[in-house]
Amino acid sequence: MAKLPILCYPDPRLLKVAQPVAKVDARIQALVADMLETMYDANGIGLAATQIDVHERVVVIDTSEERDQPLVLINPELVWASPETQVGEEGCLSVPGIYDGVERSTSVRVRATDQHGQSREIEADGMLAICIQHEMDHLMGKVFVEYLSPLKRTRIKTKIAKAQREERR
Repeated sequence: MAKLPILCYPDPRLLKVAQPVAKVDARIQALVADMLETMYDANGIGLAATQIDVHERVVVIDTSEERDQPLVLINPELVWASPETQVGEEGCLSVPGIYDGVERSTSVRVRATDQHGQSREIEADGMLAICIQHEMDHLMGKVFVEYLSPLKRTRIKTKIAKAQREERR
């Protein structure tokens, strides 16, 4: 397993649309293991392959308190989303230190393949539903800040650029 570098907004590679995984094989299983290690190391609750510059439809999530219930979604498809929505504060490993309100469906149903090649359907609500929607956005080349106003996005880009300059010193 290896900890992988996470792309930082506004890196244009975050805008790439991920391609479907053709086959769950040893390469994909190794990718999943590396993504889980990377997510846990960064104290995240979700990570899409797009965020580590791998443009395949793979997501890992763990919203458990103990950080011991990983969920792997390969080629996830949103089957249903509740019409009820709520605004919740979101953050992102690709947008470090930034949190803001995003409106999402309160419940979702997703069909995906797991790391063993088994097809499954998952119903989720609360934090898990939000996380699934957030990570699936990454697979479509969308970062949560795109839901915010242009002014907020500009401020975020400026703040991140400043932080990166200070890091290099």
